[in-house]
Amino acid sequence: MAVAARKTKAPAPAKPAAKPAKARSARAGGDKAAAPAPSNMATFTKEEDLHAYREMLLIRRFEEKAGQMYGMGLIGGFCHLYIGQEAVVVGMQMASKEGDQVITGYRDHGHMLACGMESRGVMAELTGRRGGYSRGKGGSMHMFSREKNFYGGHGIVGAQVSLGTGLGFANWYREDGRVSLAYFGDGAANQGQVYESFNMAQLWKLPVVFIIENNRYAMGTAVSRASAQTDFSRRGVSFGIPGEQVDGMDVRAVRDAATRAIEHARSGKGPYILEMQTYRYRGHSMSDPAKYRSKDEVQRMREEHDPIEQVRGRLTRDFKVGEDELKAIDAKVREIVNDAAEFATHDPEPDPSELFTDILLEPAKA
Repeated sequence: MAVAARKTKAPAPAKPAAKPAKARSARAGGDKAAAPAPSNMATFTKEEDLHAYREMLLIRRFEEKAGQMYGMGLIGGFCHLYIGQEAVVVGMQMASKEGDQVITGYRDHGHMLACGMESRGVMAELTGRRGGYSRGKGGSMHMFSREKNFYGGHGIVGAQVSLGTGLGFANWYREDGRVSLAYFGDGAANQGQVYESFNMAQLWKLPVVFIIENNRYAMGTAVSRASAQTDFSRRGVSFGIPGEQVDGMDVRAVRDAATRAIEHARSGKGPYILEMQTYRYRGHSMSDPAKYRSKDEVQRMREEHDPIEQVRGRLTRDFKVGEDELKAIDAKVREIVNDAAEFATHDPEPDPSELFTDILLEPAKA
């Protein structure tokens, strides 16, 4: 797959801010949107904010284009967009180190891009083309890249939590110093295998960070109607796993909490839970009209808490970055995304012989 390289390494972090006050729980559901937990007010340098802005903008523009292509019939099957939640994975990646693994569910395009996977390869997989990361056979929910330490993309609700714990076990067994970052949503948090994973991870002190992306509505039901315990940071209490709530709409708060959680896991203290209080602007998938919430609620979240606009505001206000520079960043991002869309539209479909590949694991040759 011929793709251009994209620089993704985050700048070195600024000096950590003072330890924040404990974030409040945000009760979700209903017509009125619950505000995310207060930001811990960690500070970013200009370079860090520019990096976060570029990365989040790339995810936003990519997902917008994917939505357009789905509407045109170029993308089939399920397609779950990450619009609104960009700060979560970008902030987590800014705190991670080379070699740390990422695994998530089916709302996965943003995670791939944040890990450094190429836009062309991701979009080509969405359209089922040869140049896709799974050679056009996996689609939106099943993409992988061992080179970028991205282990999926999984369509089974909650399955990635057990697999992510397994990655943590491998790290612990090999003593390689890596940490597994396992993402899942507020809906998946009620799956039984999640708690089996919590138990195993804490029992053996595995280096895993469990990131619960609480976007408040799971597949379409408010968490207040589906979960007896809506403070997801406390889901590991019975196992002795520490956790905290984080303003998932503020990339600074995410990076700050991620730094603490990853260091906890890497130092041999075991797993850590981060509840990212975030929000998706679109429906659960492209087929979901999202009539279970009001348009005013979505618009209010966009206007008051949008993760990209927060960074844009700091860049113009605090660092005096001009509109021309920001427009140039957006133009470059659009160029990357448009190139990916063009490639994904005209790349050949897989040869029928691909039906018989990747079925059984071939034995390693001596």
